[in-house]
Amino acid sequence: MKSDSVKHGIQRAPHRSLLYANGFADWEIERPWIGVVNAYNSIVPGHNHLGKLVEAVKAGVYASGGFPIDFPTIGVCDGIAMNHAGMKYSLPSRELVKDTIETMTVAHGFDALVMVTNCDKIIPGMAMAALELNLPAVILSGGPMLPGNYRGRKSDLSTIFEGVGKSIAGTMSPEEMAEMERSVCPTCGSCAGMFTANTMNCVMEAIGLALPGNGTIPAVYSDRVRLAKEAGRAIMHLVQKNIRPRDIVTKEAVDNALAVDVALGGSTNTCLHIPAIAHCAGFEVPLSHIDEISRKTPHLCSMSPGGKYFIADLHHAGGIPALMSRLAAGELLDTKQMTATGKTVGENIAEAEVRDEEIIRPLEAPVHAEGGLAILTGNIAPLGCVVKQSAVLPEMMRHEGPARVFDGEDAAFEAIAEGRIKSGDVVVIVGEGPKGGPGMREMLTPTSALAGMGLDSSVALLTDGRFSGASRGASIGHVSPEAVSGGPIGIVREGDVIKIDIPARSIRLELSDEEIARRQKEYKPALKPTGSQFLERYRQYVTSGAEGAVFKEVKPGE
Repeated sequence: MKSDSVKHGIQRAPHRSLLYANGFADWEIERPWIGVVNAYNSIVPGHNHLGKLVEAVKAGVYASGGFPIDFPTIGVCDGIAMNHAGMKYSLPSRELVKDTIETMTVAHGFDALVMVTNCDKIIPGMAMAALELNLPAVILSGGPMLPGNYRGRKSDLSTIFEGVGKSIAGTMSPEEMAEMERSVCPTCGSCAGMFTANTMNCVMEAIGLALPGNGTIPAVYSDRVRLAKEAGRAIMHLVQKNIRPRDIVTKEAVDNALAVDVALGGSTNTCLHIPAIAHCAGFEVPLSHIDEISRKTPHLCSMSPGGKYFIADLHHAGGIPALMSRLAAGELLDTKQMTATGKTVGENIAEAEVRDEEIIRPLEAPVHAEGGLAILTGNIAPLGCVVKQSAVLPEMMRHEGPARVFDGEDAAFEAIAEGRIKSGDVVVIVGEGPKGGPGMREMLTPTSALAGMGLDSSVALLTDGRFSGASRGASIGHVSPEAVSGGPIGIVREGDVIKIDIPARSIRLELSDEEIARRQKEYKPALKPTGSQFLERYRQYVTSGAEGAVFKEVKPGE
């Protein structure tokens, strides 16, 4: 066991003295050491209840012969960080989460890990750490928030963001806005729609690193506490059988996760996080491969923000096991893959059943024939860009219009709020990529404002930044290469015509190759200062959105 290097032998007498100082007994110290990573904090609604789940995990570990030892990591709430300087720190926090877990685990000799998480970057950061460390590991989510109720209609965080657009348009009163603020987020948990956090919690279940139920059991249900106890038991089984994350996260398991994701109509941030997770497992997942999976996998679940159902609805319809059983029936999953239960996917879903055919649609009657994600390429995005096609209105699947170019999210939102964006426009936001932002800010505020103002049916938005999982409409992000890396998006000028064809997976700047080459030769991208040493270090090492915004490999001596 790894912990033997900390607790055995005469040279470890000082170490044992420090362990005794914690009140640990000899028989506890001799057990396998299970690190329980606790992303609790009291500002993130998805995390403020994790303390109870951590105690339940520890009970399961303790009852099964392990010694649970908890330690913390950070967690950023993307909703609270949205549309100000804080959002520059959101994606970079993924690498911090990974590195803090590695630091604590190696420094203290843990034998295995249960990682208790819930929100956007913390989930993939934990998965990345699990794969780099390759110790037995289980990921446990805190569960989704229940939907709110605004004047008799189910609601979630996207409702209030779109309310901002309605307020700007003059169709919502201050009194209505105040009422909505207090009603859309009624409980703890990750926001109630199929946004990034819930997408990634479902992905962890589908990829095999989490137990069945991880993605959909609501945060406030007692079943969530029972699942935490089971996670504690499961990690001991993985330790005994020596089943490690790289035994679970294979190329085939990643394909399973992608199939589930696109069937759900999940977040575009999948196109950052799954490639990053795969990278830590030792293989690459190009954007083109994600598109291949989406083309052959139907969209089966009409989930908010593009649809009318919420995560709690999906849970009552049978959850991810039921969806996986449906995909498996269509030979769209590899059911032989190992999972954190110590059983295969096929064994996990053997008794699953769909309880509501409207929420989990039959393969022969999908919401859309293709999955939720589409990867577009063209002369403005040679390495690709991403759109959640399941949340695009039919009339916007093809669009051609003049570019309205803005340096950064703030300038674009100001133009939207002032009514300067008109039907038919293509809003182009540059300088928000992984290096340029830095940090590749999510832009839920401008996309929601357009939707709330009724412009999502006639205006497209294109950026080298990214979008929240709560965004809907023709919001096309992750344009690669980004502007500051010399990408063609940086040479777009006001009034240039951009042609978007999502079914054809095409996006073009309607200029000649010669004019594009001339502009690129003249283009001199500049990095905006951040005032933060952390962000400056981040932009030195981060790769493009097309590569998952992982860090460049650092060789010894560099």
